[in-house]
Amino acid sequence: MMNLLLQSSAPAAEAFSTDTLVAKGAKLVETIKTTPADQLVAGTASTVARFGLKVLLAVAIYIVGAWLIRKTKKLIAKSFEKRKADKTLATFIQSLVTATLWVVLILAMVGTLGINTTSIAALLAAGGMAIGMAMSGTVQNFAGGLVLLAFKPFKVGDFVETQGKFGRISEISIVHTKLITTDNREITIPNGALANGNIDNYSSRDPHRLSLKFNVPYGTDLDQLREILLELVKDQPKILNAETPGAKNPKVYLGELQDSSIQIKLRVWMLAKDYKKVEHWLNERIYKELPKHGIHFPFPQLDVHMKPGRDDD
Repeated sequence: MMNLLLQSSAPAAEAFSTDTLVAKGAKLVETIKTTPADQLVAGTASTVARFGLKVLLAVAIYIVGAWLIRKTKKLIAKSFEKRKADKTLATFIQSLVTATLWVVLILAMVGTLGINTTSIAALLAAGGMAIGMAMSGTVQNFAGGLVLLAFKPFKVGDFVETQGKFGRISEISIVHTKLITTDNREITIPNGALANGNIDNYSSRDPHRLSLKFNVPYGTDLDQLREILLELVKDQPKILNAETPGAKNPKVYLGELQDSSIQIKLRVWMLAKDYKKVEHWLNERIYKELPKHGIHFPFPQLDVHMKPGRDDD
C-alpha cells in the first residue's frame, strides 16, 4: 500500500488530473481488498522502515550540508579579507553563494526522500508566471543589487544620503542594503529603490566643500562680518585651507539682495567624514557669535503705512 502511494508521484510527465487520481484511488482500494492481512502489514512495515531510513538520511544531509554552508561562508569572507577585496563585492558574492547552496541542499534532501524533483520543477515552471508576479519586487531588488555591484555608486563604509536617509553603509546584500544613521539606527533599503533613486555619496571624493547660507539685515557692515566669520572658522581644526591638496581657504560672499535681508554665503572645506560635524558646529557658533557683535538675524516683516481717509459727508 505504501509502495503504491510513493510510486504514484514517480512519472514526471503524467498529468495531475482528477481522472488519474480517481483511477489510482480505485487501484489502491483494490490492492487492499485482494492482499492478505499479514502480507499487507509486512509490506507496510517494510515500506515505513525504508522511508524512515530515507528521513534519517535526509536529516543527516541537512546537518552536514548546513555545516558545510556555514564553513563555505566563512571561507569566502576570509578569502576576500585576505586579498583586501572590496567589501561590497565580498558581501554580495557571499550572499549569492549562500542562497545558491541552500537551494541545492533543499533539492538534495527532497531527492533523498524519493520525491521526484523533475515533477517539482514542472510544477514550478507551470506556476512560474504567478510566482514571478508575486516576487516582482524581489526580482527588481536583485537586479538592483547587480546594478549596484556593476557601477559601484558606493561601497561599505561610505557615508551617503539616499531615500531621505543619511548614514554609513554597513552591508550590501543580494536584495537590500543596510545603512547606519548618525543616531545609530539601522535602516534597510531595497536595492531596487537605490538603483533607481538619487545617491549623494559624501565619501566618494575628498575634501568636500560646505556652502553655508544665512541672512543678515540691510545696513550690516560686510567687512566686519567677513572678518568675524574668518576668525571664527580658525577655531575649528577640521576646517581645511589651501595647504591641503584639493581644498581652498574659507571664503565669505554676498549671495543675494533679498526683499528684507542680505544673504551671506560661507564656504569652507573639510574631509567627507567631518561634513556633518562641521556643518552643525558652524550653525551653532554663527548663531551665538554674531549677536555679540551687534549683528542680528532678520525675520520676515511687513510695514503698513496708513493714510488719512477723506470724510465723505
